[in-house]
Amino acid sequence: MHEKNIYKPIPFKLDKVETESPLIKTFFLTPEEDFHFKTGQFVEVTIDGIGEAPYTPSSSATVTDKMEITIMKAGYVTTKMHELKGGEILGIRGPYGKGYPLEKFHDKEVIILGGGVGIAPLRCLILTMMSEIERYQKINVCLGARTPADFIYKDWYPELGSNPKINLLRAVDKADETWQETEGVVTLLLGKLQTDFSSTVAVVCGPPIMMKFGTLKLLELGVKEENIYLSMEKNMSCGLGKCGHCALGDYFVCKDGPVFTYDEIKDYPDIWI
Repeated sequence: MHEKNIYKPIPFKLDKVETESPLIKTFFLTPEEDFHFKTGQFVEVTIDGIGEAPYTPSSSATVTDKMEITIMKAGYVTTKMHELKGGEILGIRGPYGKGYPLEKFHDKEVIILGGGVGIAPLRCLILTMMSEIERYQKINVCLGARTPADFIYKDWYPELGSNPKINLLRAVDKADETWQETEGVVTLLLGKLQTDFSSTVAVVCGPPIMMKFGTLKLLELGVKEENIYLSMEKNMSCGLGKCGHCALGDYFVCKDGPVFTYDEIKDYPDIWI
């Protein structure tokens, strides 16, 4: 059987681009051939003549004929991505890294804690879990943003909140007159959960400061270190463990992660920087 070359980019057509917030857009892509990945893995996206950068898909891992990637404008390549209008051909290589071990989540209550653009890879996880929702006791989705306008996927939350197995809680740092949910940091939402934290699995993804205090709160509530999964995507570059940008103690995040349990990396200094 011919084995796929994960180092060679596959052409993807950019079908459309949707603006999620002032700095964040979602790119809707169709691959030249079916593209398989596991939730939590990432891909390298190439703009011909410009460069490439790593991103985690934001669409379900069960869908192989389409892909969505949500990107925050933060540097040269992401700025060029935000200038695309649709119709262009992009190159995508991968997938790389290891994803979430969903088999360890089965028959458990799951807490998903996310903030900002960190909600993008969590959307992939949530959609993938929803495709086999009967395998999970309950999914507590706790999401935060700076303001109501900064929440991405605004049209998705009514569908998410209406699922009987999903408990959706949202918070904003600064509310406006339209906001009816929690005002304050996203970690406040964890205190609203009614669950046996010692037997739950938790996933955290977002800005480093949020991940730090989210993890500390989960530990305080009784979630076990080996049951806290962290998406440590910062600093990745080549995707192959060659450039060294993403070194984390004895690990390369791109090869050995980006998903780690807290107990795997807790003893390394500066994991939240």
